[in-house]
Order: sequence, then C-alpha cells, then structure tokens
Amino acid sequence: MELYTPVLALALLATLFAAGSVVMSSQIGPKRYNRAKLDSYECGIEPTPQPVGGGRFPVKYYITAMLFIVFDIEIIFLYPWAVQFDALKLFGLVEMVVFIATVFVAYAYVWRRGGLEWD
Repeated sequence: MELYTPVLALALLATLFAAGSVVMSSQIGPKRYNRAKLDSYECGIEPTPQPVGGGRFPVKYYITAMLFIVFDIEIIFLYPWAVQFDALKLFGLVEMVVFIATVFVAYAYVWRRGGLEWD
C-alpha cells in the first residue's frame, strides 16, 4: 500500500483542484448574461433555426467519425510493431500483414460505397 500513497495523493489533489475550479468559477465569475452570450456560436455565422427536439445529423457525419476512429486505432497498433520489428521476426511480420489486410478490406469497402467522397 505504501507504493500507492503518492498516486492516491496526486489523484486526490487533482480531484480537489478540478472540483475547486468549478466551484470557484461559479462563485467568482461574472454573471452578466445577455442574449448574445446565451446564443449558440457557429464560427461567426448566424445560427440557423433548429426544430424543437434538436434536428437530425446526416448519417455521413457519423460514418466519417467512425472512419477516423478505425484508422486512428490502426496507427496506434502500427507504432509498437514498428518499434519491436526486429524482435518479432517473421511472426510479427505475418501478424501485421493479416492485420493490415483486414483493415484494407474495410477501407476498400468504404471507398467502394462512397464513404470517402465529400459533397
């Protein structure tokens, strides 16, 4: 348990700092609200009226986000493999070829379905 004492102390300190920052900003911060401050901000463009309930996002938005996650995770798996390439020998090479092949199949499927075209 002695080894975890500094970690627990740091976690407690971080939690206290985060909670203290939220409480202090609500207590000390300015409270002059007006219509301009309460409006949503869309990169300098006047906000468009939204239907009650928020409206719907196009499915393409979610597909793009999922593609980013898939290819980002692929890169995360490639870095350790590249670092340990000499130690893994042929086994590591075969495993990475299988991994990249499965990711390439997904990439080809998305490309063929038009998921990479920006309208």
